[in-house]
Amino acid sequence: MIEKMTKYSFILLNGEEKDFLSRLQELGLLDITRSVKPVDNQSSGLLARAETYRRLMTELEKVFIPEETVPVPPGEDIAGEAEKALKELEKLVEERKAAEKAYAAALHWGTFESEKLLALQEAGLTIHFHSVPAKTFREEWKETIPLSVISEAKTVRFVTVLPAGETDPLPGEIQAPDEAPELIKDRISGLEAAIDRQKSVIYGIKQQIGKIDALYRKDLSALDLYLAGVAASPAAENTLVTLVGFAPTGEEDAVCAALDETGVFYFKEAARTEENPPIKLKNNRFVRMFEVFTDMYGRPAYNEFDPTPFISVFFLLFFAFCMGDAGYGLILIIVGLLLGKVESFKSYSPIVVTLGIGTAVIGFLFHTFFSMDISTWKIFQPIKGIFLPGKIAGYDGTMVMSIVVGVIHLCLAMIVKTWNETKNKGFAGSLGTWGWTLLIVGGIIVGAFSLTGVLNAAATKWVIIVLGVLSALGIFVFNDPKRNKLANIGMGLWDTYNTATGLIGDVLSYLRLYALGLAGSMLGLAFNNIGQMILGDGSNALLWPPFILIVLVGHTLNIAMAALGAFVHPLRLNFLEFFKNSGYEGSGRNFNPLQNQ
Repeated sequence: MIEKMTKYSFILLNGEEKDFLSRLQELGLLDITRSVKPVDNQSSGLLARAETYRRLMTELEKVFIPEETVPVPPGEDIAGEAEKALKELEKLVEERKAAEKAYAAALHWGTFESEKLLALQEAGLTIHFHSVPAKTFREEWKETIPLSVISEAKTVRFVTVLPAGETDPLPGEIQAPDEAPELIKDRISGLEAAIDRQKSVIYGIKQQIGKIDALYRKDLSALDLYLAGVAASPAAENTLVTLVGFAPTGEEDAVCAALDETGVFYFKEAARTEENPPIKLKNNRFVRMFEVFTDMYGRPAYNEFDPTPFISVFFLLFFAFCMGDAGYGLILIIVGLLLGKVESFKSYSPIVVTLGIGTAVIGFLFHTFFSMDISTWKIFQPIKGIFLPGKIAGYDGTMVMSIVVGVIHLCLAMIVKTWNETKNKGFAGSLGTWGWTLLIVGGIIVGAFSLTGVLNAAATKWVIIVLGVLSALGIFVFNDPKRNKLANIGMGLWDTYNTATGLIGDVLSYLRLYALGLAGSMLGLAFNNIGQMILGDGSNALLWPPFILIVLVGHTLNIAMAALGAFVHPLRLNFLEFFKNSGYEGSGRNFNPLQNQ
């Protein structure tokens, strides 16, 4: 349900709003009305600094720290040290990559001493390094020029010795390696040691990453406080400031006690719809799981109703109809319990388990277990009467139940719309809606009573006449008391056309529950039959593995596809059919109290 809100208006001296908002932030119960939030130097600075802290935490978490690493405790400026340490580590890693690349290139030339190469140059000789494909190398080159082959494979690497200044005629000359492989390897070892030392520094910082997180949250809190402050509207020639906030009426005593301590002048009144107060929902544990679906569409306006209790019941029921298999329900329960063991998916565990329980119950009533008909099993013969019959009035039982549930869903939507309009517009202003609700909902109830024998034919006739007359008056005469009666009749005829055509389509939409359940059941049955065809009478042990594989893979795919349809289509029936017939718009805003992070 929607919690009632109390509006608080504050008047204080200009310049005092910062301290006052800090007190409200500590209280954590008031949603301060925000206007335009300018991006100025102060707000952008806070945002940039918070972003830096967030980036540092992300980068620190990515650094792999070996188990044997000994942490180095950081100093006071932990954020500055983290920035410095990460940059230094990045620099060392890049240097190591460059050294490893140089080592791989120098390795082909073997061991050499740079001092001896330098001595040859001083003696007037130049060493030229060459690298050519093996197919282009010619042995006769050795006869015309001093040449020594260093390595041979797909590529031939060789050196030539010529007097200084003389041009080397052979192809493939490359730049001489700067260092011998051994020297580069020593340099790589030194870099790895430096990287390990740097990781020790980072490890020490990671052990106190909570301090960076505290700085991050502090800046976010300061930014939130600052933006709330700039929403204040100056009054009385910049000598006074007025602020408006909303808090749940149930917290009124705590809010007033805290405000009285501040000494700030304020007055309170019940929030009005036209003030667009924030919306806070208050539901029990079961219904609260489904608030996420309400938020997907939009929270109710202050004068609307909370659709979450209806979504919780009917989404669960529709999901179970679409899955329609007790075995699949058990699988969902197991998946939900496993999700509870994973921290990042823990919040989804309760709703998955709940949907699994609903699917298992409905699937059992539909006597379907992994697409097998359990009503034929001997173990269930004593309780066979609780299973949904295969035929109801000559039609498929599941199809009939889908239509029945859909009619109940739409009737409930119309009742909710009537109640909500009566609350907002008064009885006289909602007579048109009352007329349609009496005609449709009342007619269905009377029809049900008549079919079950509660009302005899004579009583049914008179009740229908009375309902018809009252409905006609509401629909065609009093649908808008402020409008001309002839105009009301014309509008009533137009509403009749729209309702008659729309309602039929809405009812038929619920056949999707039957169709999705049937499709999933038939597909699962097909996998069962394929597996049974392969297995035969089960006497051949070699046929059991392919049988198990086909059934396991087939039902896994079927569960995945059925779950997708069972999520989308029930959501559609609630968002479209129910919301349309209940008049729900979902234009409210979330309750967002100013509080410390």
